[in-house]
Amino acid sequence: MAQDIGIRVAQEQDIARLHSLIESAYRGDSARRGWTHEADLLGGQRTDVEALQAIVGDKGENEGSDQILLLALDGRDIAGCVHLQQVDRRLAYLGLLTVDPDRQAGGLGKILLRVAERHVGENWHGREIEMTVIRQRRDLIAYYERRGYVPTGERRPFPLNDPRYGLPKTQDLQFVVLRKEING
Repeated sequence: MAQDIGIRVAQEQDIARLHSLIESAYRGDSARRGWTHEADLLGGQRTDVEALQAIVGDKGENEGSDQILLLALDGRDIAGCVHLQQVDRRLAYLGLLTVDPDRQAGGLGKILLRVAERHVGENWHGREIEMTVIRQRRDLIAYYERRGYVPTGERRPFPLNDPRYGLPKTQDLQFVVLRKEING
């Protein structure tokens, strides 16, 4: 599978399919087909069309833009995505790493991480990538640790009362911060 994957920047016409993919990978019964879901911790939505439009509308390859959404394509199908946002000259934030639940455990997540790291280093000259992961998702944290992301010890609050990020099934949700140094 990994040899047939193409990577490109998300465009406006991708948003509906992209939104569907993200929701299917993070929430509800469809997410349970994969191992990276949040369905046991959160209900509701993972993101919304408006948030994706704001990212895509930033035109990530133009001078001065500070975020981009990269797609992994398997033929014409969107198989995965990753969102990058430049925080400052040294640091970028990585989020929405998504792989179709039926394609998980096939190496696509690793490919998307490498592409994201390369993009940050080559296009933004960044030196570090940061991400947040819900602390209860120990398997996912371990996955990122195997790829060089290190817990910083910092914790950040989860937006418990904002349904744009989901409906918590527990009130003790919290993010851990992971970072990785890259060659910029």
